[in-house]
Amino acid sequence: MNVYDSERIVELLAPQGFAETADIAEADVVVLNTCHIREKAAEKVYSDLGRIREVKERRKRDGRDTIVTVAGCVAQAEGEEIVRREPSVDVVVGPQSYHGLPALLARARSANAPVVETAFPEQGKFAALPERAGSGAPAAFLTVQEGCDKFCTFCVVPYTRGAEYSRSIADVEAEARRLASRGVRELTLLGQNVNAYHGAGPDGRAWSLADLIARLAQIDGIERLRYTTSHPRDMSDDLIAAHRDEPKLMPYLHLPIQAGSDRILAAMNRKHTRAEYLALIGRMRAVRPDIALSTDVIVGFPGETDADFELTLAVLEEVGFAQAYAFKYSPRPGTPAAGLDRQLPDEVKDSRLQYVLAAVERSQTAFNSACVGRVVPVLLERPGRHPGQLIGRSPYMQAVHLTAPPSLCGHVVDVEIVAAGVNSLTGKLISAA
Repeated sequence: MNVYDSERIVELLAPQGFAETADIAEADVVVLNTCHIREKAAEKVYSDLGRIREVKERRKRDGRDTIVTVAGCVAQAEGEEIVRREPSVDVVVGPQSYHGLPALLARARSANAPVVETAFPEQGKFAALPERAGSGAPAAFLTVQEGCDKFCTFCVVPYTRGAEYSRSIADVEAEARRLASRGVRELTLLGQNVNAYHGAGPDGRAWSLADLIARLAQIDGIERLRYTTSHPRDMSDDLIAAHRDEPKLMPYLHLPIQAGSDRILAAMNRKHTRAEYLALIGRMRAVRPDIALSTDVIVGFPGETDADFELTLAVLEEVGFAQAYAFKYSPRPGTPAAGLDRQLPDEVKDSRLQYVLAAVERSQTAFNSACVGRVVPVLLERPGRHPGQLIGRSPYMQAVHLTAPPSLCGHVVDVEIVAAGVNSLTGKLISAA
C-alpha cells in the first residue's frame, strides 16, 4: 500500500512542477513514506532522516532549499515527536491526509516553520487525488479498502489508518479502466483488510470483494487479478467460490495466521482458531487444488511458550505454504500487547525465528521444485540483470526469469519451468499465450 501511496504522491506533485529524481542531492522536496508495523521500520525512519539532514545542509550551503516531508504511518503515529527529534523535517503528514500535500508544502515555505497534519479529514483523499497517470508497467497496485476494525492486540493499523473504509465500485472501476488503457494487464487490489471490502455498488447496495472482482474481470485488457491482505474471518463463501469460477483471479492467496496456538491467537485477538484456519485452507484447496498459499507469522508474542511455538511450526509443516513472512514480535506503542506481562527476551525470539525461517524455506523450495517441468503462463514485467533476460510472475506469484526479446515485456507468454530456487524459477520461452 505504501508503494501505491508513493506513486500517488508523485502524481499529486507533478502538476506543481515536480518530477521524480533518483538523486536525492537534486531533490527540492524529499518525501519519506513510512511504515509503523514493526519497530525496526519505525526506527529506520530516524536513521534515514539523519542522512537526509546532511543532504539538506549541503544544499543549503549551495543556496538551494530543501523541504523534507515524512508521510505515512510513522507520521500518523508520532506527529509532533518527529519534528522534535529531527528539526530538519518541514512537513509531517499522515496516510489519510497526503492528498493535501501541495498546500502543506506551500504552508511550510511561507511560514518557515514545520507543518504537522495527522487528522482524519472528512473529505476522502481518493476524491481529491488526480487521475492515475500510469507508470507504463504491466502490473499495478490499486487500493480499494483502507483501515481495519479487527484490533489485533499487536497491530497499529486501526490507529494509523483508521476504521475500515471501502471505495465505491464506480471509483475503483474508473481507476482500473484508466490503468488498463495505459497498458496494465495485472491488478493487485489492496487493503489492510481487503476481503472486508464493502463498497457502494451501482445498485445502491454494498458489494463484496467477490462482486468487485467479477466487475473488474470484465475490463478489456485486464488479464489477471490478485488481492491482499486478507483476514481469515472475512473469507466469505462468494470470495472462496470466485477462486473456482473466475479465471482471471490468480491461484494465490495471502492469508495471515500469525500463530498456531489457540491460546496465543486469543491473546492476539485474532478472532479465529487454529482449527478454523485449517478448515478454511481445506475449503480453498477444494475449490482450487493448485492454489499457492502464503501467510504471516509472529514469533515471540508475550507469553508464548515452547509448546505454543511448536504448534506454530506444526501448522507451517501441515499447510506447506508457498511463501511466508515471519517476524519477531515488537511492541508497538499504544497497542494492548505492548503492556502485557511476560515479554520474551530477544534471544528467544531470534532462536524461534530461525526455526520458522527454516521451515518456510523448506516448504517454499518444495512448492517451487514441484513446478519444474510444467508450462505456466508468465506475465513478463521488466528486464533482468543479464542481457536478453526478462523477469515476470507466474500465476502463483513466483518470480520467473528467462531469455526473451524485449518486445514481449508486458505480454503473457507460455514458459516451461526448467529450474527452481528458493525465491525464483528459471524458465524457457515456449510461446506467447
